[in-house]
Amino acid sequence: MARPDQQRRWKTVRALIACLGVFTATAGAAAADDASGEKRIALTFDDGPKGAGAFYSGAERTARLITALRAGGVDQAAFFITTKNLEGEMPARRVRAYARAGHVIANHSDQHSWLNRVSAGEYIADIDLAEEKLEGFGNRRAWFRFPYLDEGRALEKRDAVRAALAERELMSGYVTVDTFDWHMDRLVAQAKRADECIDLDGVGEIYVDMLVAAAEHFHDMALGAMGRAPAQVMLLHENDLAAMFADDLVRGLRAAGWQIITADEAYEDELATHLPETLFSGMGRVAAFAYEAGYRADRLDHPAADEAAIEARFDAAGVLTCEAL
Repeated sequence: MARPDQQRRWKTVRALIACLGVFTATAGAAAADDASGEKRIALTFDDGPKGAGAFYSGAERTARLITALRAGGVDQAAFFITTKNLEGEMPARRVRAYARAGHVIANHSDQHSWLNRVSAGEYIADIDLAEEKLEGFGNRRAWFRFPYLDEGRALEKRDAVRAALAERELMSGYVTVDTFDWHMDRLVAQAKRADECIDLDGVGEIYVDMLVAAAEHFHDMALGAMGRAPAQVMLLHENDLAAMFADDLVRGLRAAGWQIITADEAYEDELATHLPETLFSGMGRVAAFAYEAGYRADRLDHPAADEAAIEARFDAAGVLTCEAL
């Protein structure tokens, strides 16, 4: 694995049948692949364009992430943009760079609020503001991803937002593979700022291993709870670790038998128009359907979405401290 100083690497919800959790007429299109258990996954990145991290400026991160995705042979990833980050010309240039590289751009809100902490009206207005700010960007998709994957903790509020999305012809840009890659990035950034001796090769090995294991976990969950293998959508974030290791992650996924697909293809799956009834949404759509099927923490949880487990893995490997040397 290369260190960072080396060069690396649905137009819509089809109206709101989905709000009631009903399959559309085209729902069976991928049945053969589903039955075979084929492993297909799209990469998606939240929160961009983020500012400077511990290793890279925002512009450096964008350039390195585009290079890493190209090196990994990823034709199209999706970037869900938090539009409060668009202030100034350089952040907008970075979003345009992702689009020019073939990646798609979608709405991740303006203020990145928890739905359960604001009114439905405020939340919907924030979605609209983000849509306005994203006007004019190329490779746009009519998708909205809920910040924190929080789709509401009260039926009335949840359904009000679902109805608003349908009215605006915005599909929920759901995920199926939840990861806390943001926590990995935070731990490494903290160590960097503390002048610790960071083993970046070791960090990369843990990053790839835990995220590939997360994909396997949700694949197995889907087969067990849903009886099929939907196209998976991995949650990542536009951060320094992604810029360092996205190509390594792709190679790790392919070595484990995964086909990297576009977000467009992933969102053609039945899951795009079959919304869960449960209010349990914080681990993604496969986990929500598994929860409806009776799965609970012992079958839902996995280390790559657990802060303590990530910290324990880093500590055991001694990759973030000079004391391990």
